[in-house]
Amino acid sequence: MNGSPIVAKVIRGETVESVHRGHVVVLRDNEFASGIGDPSIVTFTRSSIKAFQAVPFIASSAADALGFSEKEIALACASHSGEPFHTELALEMLAKAGLSESELGCGPHPPFHEATADDLIRSGKEPTPVHNNCSGKHAAMLALAKHIGADTATYLDPENPVQMEIAKALSLFSGVAVRDFRMGIDGCSAPNFAMPLESMARAYANLIDPPEEFGEEIVDAARRIVAAMMNHPEYVGGSFRLDTKVMKALPGRIVCKVGAEGVWLAGIPELKVAIALKIEDGNDDRARPAVAVELLRKLGVMTPEAEAVLGEFSPRTLKNRKDTEVGRVEAAIESLEI
Repeated sequence: MNGSPIVAKVIRGETVESVHRGHVVVLRDNEFASGIGDPSIVTFTRSSIKAFQAVPFIASSAADALGFSEKEIALACASHSGEPFHTELALEMLAKAGLSESELGCGPHPPFHEATADDLIRSGKEPTPVHNNCSGKHAAMLALAKHIGADTATYLDPENPVQMEIAKALSLFSGVAVRDFRMGIDGCSAPNFAMPLESMARAYANLIDPPEEFGEEIVDAARRIVAAMMNHPEYVGGSFRLDTKVMKALPGRIVCKVGAEGVWLAGIPELKVAIALKIEDGNDDRARPAVAVELLRKLGVMTPEAEAVLGEFSPRTLKNRKDTEVGRVEAAIESLEI
């Protein structure tokens, strides 16, 4: 990755103190329209592809058979913040499938939502697997296993029918053959996939505009997933998360999902545009939001109302411990022509 372009700068005073390098792919009508860096760079998708991990759950009729709501479909696609409304819904998902929290294979971690994490500490309680940001995804995977008669104890095994169906769905949307995926294990213990950045963008292009040749069940699943994420963005992330803020600021106009290590995928149906972003050093906090919001400006979708909400991300003000403004993080994608 040496020599990759700078996509964000950290500025103290008026001096560039550090930089973040990265890669951007923009597709329009499922064709390459513009980019920065290397569209063929192979990287892990991480949580950016949760929508595709939910496709078999919808397409198999498991969601309907178990009575899952649109909010629960959104949570199946989420990296949630562990707020009470997230964890309560994840437990409801498990209950609908006749499952328990003990069957979740994602492991526990403290809620991303600081107030909720603080409440746990004050109450003397430890985080449990339902607080894991991926618990909604895992509840859906377990429910799919139950529905199709797969072994729930091994639902995270790559050879389990659940994971095989997920790999097939991701292959269909991305255009990458299953045999060509580079595999790893995600933070939540589920199989994860590495592929070219352009293929990740293509997956989102097909998510927002699924070809009829994918088949009625898959097309319907894609449309329902996009609707669920757009209609319930608070379940996809949380009260302070980038995806939630973007989808709330641009209601019904964009679907997007972060992935760990600086990944962000987005689809804008009205423009038939899909975006894939990778911050090379994996920065999730400074560079990714700054570049993501600037990309939306370049695409002309930002409204005054959206600027009022999202403008704080790009440029992002840096303050010291006395709350004095000392610098900013700003995108550096002037060369990108869309």
